[in-house]
Amino acid sequence: MDLKPIDAIPTDDERAAVDHVLAARPPTRDLLLPVLRAIQARVGWISKGALAHACARLHVPPAEAWGVATFYHLLATEPSPRRVLHVCDDVACRARGSAQIAESLAKGASRDDAAWKRSPCLGQCERAPAALLVQAGAPPIERAIGPIDAAIAREAIDGAPPTTPASSGVHQPRESLRLLARVGVVDPESLDDYRAHGGFSALRRAHELGAAWVIREVTDAKLLGRGGAGFPAGRKWAAVAQQPTSTRYVVCNADESEPGTFKDRVLLEEDPFAIVEAIAIAAFAVSAARAFVYVRGEYPLAAARVEHAIAAARRRGLLGDLPIEVRRGAGAYVCGEETALLESLEGRRGEPRSKPPFPVERGLFAAPTVINNVETLAAALLVVRDGAEAFTAIGTAESAGPRLFCLSGDVAHPGVYEAPMGLPLRALIELAGGATQGIAGVLLGGAAGTFVGPDELDLRLTFEDTRRAGTTLGSGVVVVFRDGTDFGAVLHGLAGFFRHESCGQCVPCRVGTAKLDELLARVRAGAPDGSWDDERARLRDLGHVLREASICGLGQSAASAVESAARRFAIWPDVGKREEDR
Repeated sequence: MDLKPIDAIPTDDERAAVDHVLAARPPTRDLLLPVLRAIQARVGWISKGALAHACARLHVPPAEAWGVATFYHLLATEPSPRRVLHVCDDVACRARGSAQIAESLAKGASRDDAAWKRSPCLGQCERAPAALLVQAGAPPIERAIGPIDAAIAREAIDGAPPTTPASSGVHQPRESLRLLARVGVVDPESLDDYRAHGGFSALRRAHELGAAWVIREVTDAKLLGRGGAGFPAGRKWAAVAQQPTSTRYVVCNADESEPGTFKDRVLLEEDPFAIVEAIAIAAFAVSAARAFVYVRGEYPLAAARVEHAIAAARRRGLLGDLPIEVRRGAGAYVCGEETALLESLEGRRGEPRSKPPFPVERGLFAAPTVINNVETLAAALLVVRDGAEAFTAIGTAESAGPRLFCLSGDVAHPGVYEAPMGLPLRALIELAGGATQGIAGVLLGGAAGTFVGPDELDLRLTFEDTRRAGTTLGSGVVVVFRDGTDFGAVLHGLAGFFRHESCGQCVPCRVGTAKLDELLARVRAGAPDGSWDDERARLRDLGHVLREASICGLGQSAASAVESAARRFAIWPDVGKREEDR
C-alpha cells in the first residue's frame, strides 16, 4: 500500500484540466483515465503535481494512479514537448515505407517544443503511411495525417497545419451494400440526413415488437461477433437479459487496435448515428441502465462524431432516458480484450480478468454487461431493421450476413470492403483492384492472425472454412504482401508489437513475447543461439507455452503469425542450404 503523499504542487493549467472533467459529476474512481487524459491534452504530460491533484479529487491512492498513468503509451509521465507526431511503424505502414520516413526523421535536427515517436498501428491503414499529430493546449489538437512522406512529417513537427485526410470512400458498387450503404452518402453530422435514409426506424421497430422479439431475431440471424472471437451475439444478449438483477450495462468496444484493422473507425466516423441507434437497441433488449462507447485513443474524429451523434439524438428525445457516454482509451492494444476494457473503464490498468465469471454475469461495475464491437452492433441493426431471414439469406449456413474486411498493404485501392461471407480471398483482393505486384503472402486477422500463401487464395472467407484451413478471419484484416517481401523483417515487427503491448500481468506472455522478439532478431541477424534446428524447436515451444498458459488472447495468439509464416515461407537463413543438402 502506498502511504507516501505527493508533495508537488499542480499548476493552474493542471488544476483546470482536472476540475473541468469533474465539474458536473461526482468524483468516482472510474473517472481516473478521463482525468489523466485531460491533463495530458492540456499540458502535454502528467507531472507529480497534476497526479497529486487528481488523486486528491478522486480519492485514489497515488501508487494506483501512477500504475494507470504508466500503463498507456499515449500518456507521458516525464516532461514532453507540447507537440508530438506519432508515426505509425506497424505492418501496413511499414509495407508502404514508414520505416524510411522514420529513418529520415531520425537524421533531422531535434526541437525543444516538438518531437516525433514511433507508434504501433494507428488504425489508418488505408492511408498508409500514416501519423497522428497531438498538440497540447486549450483547446488541444489531435489529427490523423495520411498518407505522409518525410517532408509532410517534418512540416507537421515544425508546426505547419496538417492536411486532414479525405473521408474514407467506398470503392465498390453501392447497390449491394448494407453495412456501408450510408458511408459517403449521409452527412455524418446531420441527424436529419440520417433519418431521411431510414435512421432510427430499427429502434422504433424494436420498441413496437418488444425486447424478447429483438433477442430472438438476433439469435435466429446467427449473428456471430465481428471482433475476432465469433461468439453468437444473440446468446450474449439473452444471457444478460436473464440475469436476476435490475442493473445491466451495454458497452460498445470501439478499441480496435489490431494492426491492419480500421473498419470500426470508418463506421464511427462516417455513420455514427447508426452505431448510437444500435447501442440503444441493445440496451432496450437487455434493459440496460447505461451504455458506454470505449473509443481507442488514436481515434479523435471518431470520438467527436459519436459524441455529437449522442447529443443530437438526445435533444430529439430518441434515446429516452438511456445515458450513453463516450470514454477514450489512451493507447493499449490489450484493452481490446473485453475484460481488460472493463478494467480500463473502471479506472484501473487494462489488465485482463480471469474467466469465469464472464461479463454477461459479472461485467462492468460487477453487473451483467453486453460487450459488442462496432461492426457487430451495426450488423444487429440490420437484423432488427430487415429481419433475421433477410440477414441469413446472405453468406453461408454457418457464417451468416455481410462482413467488413480491411484491405491494406500491396493492393491498388486500400480500404474497407463489404462482402457476403463465403467470398473467396482472391475475389476480395480483386474488389480492391488486385495486388500491385505478384502476391507473396497474405496476413489474415492482423498481428494475432495467420499468413496464407499464394496457393491458398481460393480460401472461402467464412468461420468454418478458415477454421478448417488452420487460419482465422479475426477482425477482418487482409494485408497483402508483394513478391520480394522481407518476411523476416515483417515477423520481427509483429513480435516487437506483442512485446510492447503485453500488459505484463502473466509470466507466459510477459516473458514469452520478449523471447519471441529476441528469437526473430537472431533470425534477421543470421546469428542463431545454437543451430537453426534449435531455434525452430524454441519457436515451437514458445508458441505452445503462449497458447496454453497465457491469460488472454493477446498472449495466446502472439506467435500465431510467426508460426504460420515459418510453415509457409523461407524465413530461416539456412533454408537454402538445407534444400541443397537434400
